[in-house]
Amino acid sequence: MIRPALVSDAADLASLHVNTWQHTYRGIFPEDFLAGLDVEKRTSWFAHRIESGAIVLMAEDDGDTVGFAFLGESVDKGWGEVFAIYVHPDVWGNGHGFELLTAAEFELSAAGFDRALLWVLDTNTRARSFYERQDWTLGKPLRIEEIGGVQVTEVRYERVLGAGS
Repeated sequence: MIRPALVSDAADLASLHVNTWQHTYRGIFPEDFLAGLDVEKRTSWFAHRIESGAIVLMAEDDGDTVGFAFLGESVDKGWGEVFAIYVHPDVWGNGHGFELLTAAEFELSAAGFDRALLWVLDTNTRARSFYERQDWTLGKPLRIEEIGGVQVTEVRYERVLGAGS
């Protein structure tokens, strides 16, 4: 089930976010950085975003929070953006990512965007393959960021929204 997140969901979203980062990015970011990810700070971050009216969708399975998507207007004028989408590794392959991404596309389209973008680490082949299967295409821009003391390259995926979204 996909639904809008409530402030009362912030702790569950934060825990899922931290756990997913620690699993997904093991070997990419330093272990001490991943171990130091703070669930309390992330809980405050989610609560603030939800209170401020940000679009945060969450996936539930038998009452458990198994994924989320955070989306809104991109800094690139005229584009909607999926800022983050994460599904707990224990339920990868169960369709929750597809449901979240489909719901995110629908929400962005309903908000008036006719195209959307998202960024993903160039080395995250699992996520890249997922987006490509959902008809997202690799855009030209790249960006280099420093996260956890490591310089990483992110690639941009793009999708036209509308009838198919």
